[in-house]
Amino acid sequence: MSSAAAPWAQAPHLLQEFDFFLVVDFEATCEKDKRIYPQEIIEFPSVLVDGATGRIQSAFRRYVRPKYHPVLTPFCRDLTGIQQEDVDGGVDLGEALWLHDRWLQAATAGARKGGSLAVVTWGDWDCRTMLESECLFKGIAKPAYFDRWVNLRVPFQAVLGGGGRVNLQEAVRAAGLQWEGRLHCGLDDARNTAHLLVEIMRRGAKIAITGSLAPLSIQHKEEEEQQLHTSLCGGACYCGVASRGGVVAVPGPTQGRCFWGCGNWTPAMGAACPYFLWTN
Repeated sequence: MSSAAAPWAQAPHLLQEFDFFLVVDFEATCEKDKRIYPQEIIEFPSVLVDGATGRIQSAFRRYVRPKYHPVLTPFCRDLTGIQQEDVDGGVDLGEALWLHDRWLQAATAGARKGGSLAVVTWGDWDCRTMLESECLFKGIAKPAYFDRWVNLRVPFQAVLGGGGRVNLQEAVRAAGLQWEGRLHCGLDDARNTAHLLVEIMRRGAKIAITGSLAPLSIQHKEEEEQQLHTSLCGGACYCGVASRGGVVAVPGPTQGRCFWGCGNWTPAMGAACPYFLWTN
């Protein structure tokens, strides 16, 4: 058993701002030495940590069925341990979010009214890039608690140092903990991140929000949209071709609106992929 599982009362700690910490670590479609467009979440795990006791209170996992690349690559299966039958029997991302929200409500039902919650990740990718981009291009609404998070790298470096290049497994070991489970299994990664979070708190760190999706001011709207376009597709649409901008010419409520669309488009065949993003 890792030292993070030791009774919280046996170690000095600061009173934390949050009643609960929700540790998430998504796994997504991937290919070796190649980017997949679009990348989609295939494992949705989270672990709920009680901020007062440091104990893991509950855990959640659903496999998610990808829409655009439904067949997992051999590299993805080997890396994550997720098999084709797992995602074939999974739910879509919208349902996973709904099921997760129901689980979270049940898991925190006994908390005092207004109990505060912070999402915790190792890095900014899970919330800033992966979940946000997939929800945007699929038109899925997500709970507001995913719009801000704690990048655990920040308090880890403050307490233990090590610079920005330390990966999660190295960080767990640097904290004197034993890695438990399979690397790149989302639920195991989330559990290990939770253990690391508790150890960092045990060493006296005050955990605070480090990242958010709060909108920029109006004067920076165009810059934000361009950054979003780049973060979604890296300058390319889902099929890997450079995307192209346009303006809706058809009379109606959207006439005159600007958009980014698939760059691999011809009048006869239409677009090669469904990439589409409004710019205003």
